[in-house]
Amino acid sequence: MVTSGERKVVIGGARQRTTLALLLLNPGRTVPVDTLVHEVWNGNPPATARTQIAIVIAALRKTFKAQGATDDTIVTAHPGYLLDAESHYIDSVEFTDLVAQAETATREHRLEDAASGYRRALDLWRGPALAGVSGLLVEEEANRLGEYRLNAYDDATAVQLALGRHYELLPELGGVVQENPLRERTRYHQMLAQYRAGRRAEAMESYREAREQFIEELGLEPGPDLQELHDLILRDDPSLSPADGPHSIAAEAAAPEVVVVPSELPPDVPGFTGREAELAALDALMIKSGGALQTPTVGLITGVAGVGKSGLALRWAHRAADDYPDGRLFADLRGYDEQHEPASVADVLGRFLRSLGVPGQQIPEALEERIALYRSLLTERRALIVLDNVRTHAQVAPLLPGSGASCVVVTSRDQLEQLVTWPQEARVHLGVLPPDAAVELVAKIAGEERIAARTDATRLVELCDRLPLALRIAAARLASKPHWSVRHMVARLSDERRRLDELSQGGSRVRAGFELSYRYLSTDAARLYRRLGLADVPDFTSWVAAALLDVDVIDAELLLEDLVDTQFLEVVGVDATGRLRYRFQTLLRLYARERARDEEPEEAWQGACRRVFRTALAIAREAHRRESGGEFGVVHSGTELGTIDTDLLAELLADPLAWFEAERLCLVGMVEQAARMGMADLAWDLTGSASVLFETRSYVENWHSCAVHALDAARAADDRLGQAVMLHHIGAAALMRQSMDEAKARSEEALELYGDMDERLGRALVLRNLAVVHRLQGDPDAAAGRLRGALPIFREAGDLSSESSVLQNMAQLELDRGNYEASLGHARDAVRVAESMEPGASRSLAQCLYRLGSAQLLSGRAEEAEESYLRVEELSRAKADTHGLAHALYGLGQARVALGALESAETAYVQGRRVARGLGSPVVEGSIRLKLGVLLRELGREEEARAELLGAKELFTRRGATHWQEEVARELSGSPEVGLGE
Repeated sequence: MVTSGERKVVIGGARQRTTLALLLLNPGRTVPVDTLVHEVWNGNPPATARTQIAIVIAALRKTFKAQGATDDTIVTAHPGYLLDAESHYIDSVEFTDLVAQAETATREHRLEDAASGYRRALDLWRGPALAGVSGLLVEEEANRLGEYRLNAYDDATAVQLALGRHYELLPELGGVVQENPLRERTRYHQMLAQYRAGRRAEAMESYREAREQFIEELGLEPGPDLQELHDLILRDDPSLSPADGPHSIAAEAAAPEVVVVPSELPPDVPGFTGREAELAALDALMIKSGGALQTPTVGLITGVAGVGKSGLALRWAHRAADDYPDGRLFADLRGYDEQHEPASVADVLGRFLRSLGVPGQQIPEALEERIALYRSLLTERRALIVLDNVRTHAQVAPLLPGSGASCVVVTSRDQLEQLVTWPQEARVHLGVLPPDAAVELVAKIAGEERIAARTDATRLVELCDRLPLALRIAAARLASKPHWSVRHMVARLSDERRRLDELSQGGSRVRAGFELSYRYLSTDAARLYRRLGLADVPDFTSWVAAALLDVDVIDAELLLEDLVDTQFLEVVGVDATGRLRYRFQTLLRLYARERARDEEPEEAWQGACRRVFRTALAIAREAHRRESGGEFGVVHSGTELGTIDTDLLAELLADPLAWFEAERLCLVGMVEQAARMGMADLAWDLTGSASVLFETRSYVENWHSCAVHALDAARAADDRLGQAVMLHHIGAAALMRQSMDEAKARSEEALELYGDMDERLGRALVLRNLAVVHRLQGDPDAAAGRLRGALPIFREAGDLSSESSVLQNMAQLELDRGNYEASLGHARDAVRVAESMEPGASRSLAQCLYRLGSAQLLSGRAEEAEESYLRVEELSRAKADTHGLAHALYGLGQARVALGALESAETAYVQGRRVARGLGSPVVEGSIRLKLGVLLRELGREEEARAELLGAKELFTRRGATHWQEEVARELSGSPEVGLGE
């Protein structure tokens, strides 16, 4: 329901309601037009859908203006629209805020405040969320809000019980239980309230009713909490009596806030069959990890290749996932990969730390420090870690938690005698499937009707040695050949010359199973399978397959689906560009590589790899060009580019950064593989083209790693241009990490090489970076000299992005010197140049506008500065550029302080603090907290001000930012030297 004052605003038409609902569900965030189109027409839009969405938006704006809205309530923001939430009341946002406040009050044992907060939140509800509005996303969000409401109700009930208000709760609890009879937590509260109210018999009857419903509808007994409460009531246990003080609230109502909840498990194995005893043995992991000792549990699954170790681990992990609310981590350690080195512990720890919420810039370099941080994070968490394909104890030992209630499940072909499992029964050795389970597995894949002849089915599974991987291959063949009978399949397998020796015995039977299925592939599907195995990427999409075969992407997609149908590939999901992504299991990838090397000449498969790298480079160059507003800021090689269909390219690069994000790990893998294969020009050019992603999204480790691999290849090939470009990028990555000495050293090496080759553009790019280094190291004269040397080269080359970058750096230098008018001139020139670039270059424009805002603010033009910072904020939000957004909000706060709009300034600083915290940049966050502390002191809120200033001090100390430490020290001592708008 939409209201204006006391009047109800009628929103006409289902399309308007769905569109408005999607905007309301994303307040202050851009909803892409494509999303609106998909939801309004349920995935089947007409050709005029985008135009009709524009009409719907216009109608909504007209409706709001008719009700007195003075500003645009709905704002156009590429690539769609956003609802301006600042001046409007949204009940779902209010509900979320109130619940968060109540949760905080609960943790701080302010139970009366918590009870009041929960009641105010729940009183906002007038019925089901978004009733009468259609659309899959809307319905999913409505369900989520409904579940959130029930969770809040349960939390509120726990608070009321802790306050001793069991009598008042009973009438309402009865109604909620009747509406949600299978919700155990609500049942728990009802039984506890009944018991405390002296209605012991009613509590026992409530348990009996719950148990009957659980068994009838779910086939399950009530959970352990409900059973335990039942037993406590039977014994009249004293612990059920209300406690005297407010600090006795149930732990569930004071659960710690979860900041990061990674969920990295690959999909569960379809058609999983049997293994009940093994799953029961693994269940001991949950029981022990929930014990009073809070000791990490470790399980180990061993067996031969293809017996289903990974499948069992994933089935159990998905089944146990809810018992590990703080995250599910997964890593393939590649212990049996003949083509790759095993995954390094440092790399796995780096990824796990990112998943657990540690920003990339804060991940330690030293292995021992990574292990210590990883174990510290897990101490207070209950997480599940699955480590697949482990070969040695040394691989897994550093990944074991030191304390806490987490659980580790390891799979290996070896017994790993040094690994102590806890509990002991969680050491599971996996044999082949029992006959009945093997037949059931075939039936699930091929169809029940296909195995009516039981004797033939039994013979089939025996010929497959009851090995799950071989069974799946045989069953997939039957599913793909509906005209084949099981007997026909048995006849084919009975001929050992056709079945292959490895299928019946020995350690190579998995390979034989692959061979069996591989023979039935079409010529093109087999060729694609072989060549996909050559690509060292974690997953891939259809353009990779098309490049490998040099065919149209539509033909490649058909062949990929053939490989999925025959279980050579599995679908990962849909990426940000809307493309399906596929991946191999490790053994299938190994077999594909063997077949490629055995069946194709070296020049054929090397040519296929080169074609993929060239296609990736063609897409990456164009993505870089679109994102940068032109062919700016990069030196390319003279290598030949792959060809790609223009329509496909437009589809992939509708959002260039989204494509880069979707392909990031694949591009990293391609750079490393190209470097290993001696294709240095492709490796370093691909690194340079992808740098726009690495820089914008702060993937500094990826940037550095790619540049180092490509540099090694360039040196091996005596490619001096490649060496210079990669030294430049290693320096740029070091600069982003604020490692000034390394940034300077690598940049100077690059500068020398560029000078020897008379490569002017590359030299200018390095000069620009060195200018930043000099400025940050306190040498403005050297910085100015570098910038003066770079500017004419960029102008000569027509590199507008780099020209604007130099100009805005000149503006900053003048600001540092106190020459505000000179700074304004440079900043205006920078903005003028940036505005002349293509629309994709909004990040460059945002940087120049920020510099202009700084100059305007310090020269007394606060209103103009506010406008500049608002533009920076808009551009940064559209690009999901969190660095730019943090700086925009920082500047916006300062401008509003200068204008006397102190409440608006506080809002900007608080938002900026939240954004900066996610960046992992202590200096940026500390700067915002310093300004916020100064503002709060001016507002007379001394205690809050001191907390912010102390927080800023700790951040500056951590980074070793001496200048900033001195400023915050002056403010803490009460010195007036730091003013509100300084």
